[in-house]
Amino acid sequence: MIYFLIVNYYSTNLVLELINSIDKTYYVDYKVIIINNSPDDDSISNLKTESVSILDAETNLGFGCACNLGLKWIYTQNTKAYVWIINPDAYLKENTLDKVKPFFESHPKISILGTLIYTPMGEIWFAGGSFIPKTGEIITKKRLINIDEDYINCDWVSGCSLIVNLNNFTECPHFDPAYFLYYEDVDFCLRYANEGHIVAISNNFSVLHQPSSITNRNVFKKIRNSTYSYLLTIDKYTNKFIFSIRFTLQLLKAMLAIIIKPQAALGKVCGIWDYVIKNHNK
Repeated sequence: MIYFLIVNYYSTNLVLELINSIDKTYYVDYKVIIINNSPDDDSISNLKTESVSILDAETNLGFGCACNLGLKWIYTQNTKAYVWIINPDAYLKENTLDKVKPFFESHPKISILGTLIYTPMGEIWFAGGSFIPKTGEIITKKRLINIDEDYINCDWVSGCSLIVNLNNFTECPHFDPAYFLYYEDVDFCLRYANEGHIVAISNNFSVLHQPSSITNRNVFKKIRNSTYSYLLTIDKYTNKFIFSIRFTLQLLKAMLAIIIKPQAALGKVCGIWDYVIKNHNK
C-alpha cells in the first residue's frame, strides 16, 4: 500500500489539484491522508472520499509534528507501507505510482527516498542535498549526477516530496518536534542516516512544485521559523566553533537587512531570539 501524506494549511484548492494528479493512477492501490493543520478550514472536509482520509489537528502543529500525526496513524494501519510525504503545493509530474513497489523491491535497503522536484517552468528545484559538518554548509543540488543510475546516495532530501519505506523501521519514524517549519527534513535524514539508514534520491520519481506558494504568505513568520530551525540544525550537527561562526553570520545578515528588508530582518532577529531562549540552558 502507498500512502500519500499531505499537511494542509488553508490550502484546499492546492490539495485538490494534488489529489487530482494522484487520481490519474487509478490502478495502483493507494490512500491519501490529509493532516488538517487549519481546523477551522471547513472546505477541506469536502475532499473526503473512500480513498482520502482527513485527520484534524487541534491547532497548527507545524509541518514535522503534523507529519508525525500522520505517520503514527499509518504505522498502526500498515507497518510495511510506503509513505509518500508531499507538499500541498506540489503535484505528480507523471504517472509513476506503479514504479514505487518495484523500485523498493529492487533496492530494499533504502529507507528514505527523495524525488526530483521541478518548478512549473520545468527547471530542477531540488536534486538532492549535502551537509558538510566541518563548515556547517547545507547544500541544495540543482542537478542530478549519474542520471543513468536508479538512485544516488545523499545526505538529505526535501520534505516537499520524499518516500519513507516503513519496512526498514522497527518503530514508527518521526520528525523532531523541536522543529515547527524548515530544516526538519534535513534533521530527519541526518538523524536516521546516523542510525544506519540509507538516504537516497532517484530520477525515477518527480513532482512539480510551486516554491513557497504557502509560506510566502507571511514573510516574517517564514524567516523567523527558518532562522530558528537553521540554528537548531547547525547546533545539533556541528561543533561549537562552527556554530558560533554561523550564529554570528545570522546576526550580521539581520543587521544588514534592517533598512532594505525590515520585515525579513525582524523575522531573523526573532528567530535568533527564539533559539537563544529555548536553548539558554545548554
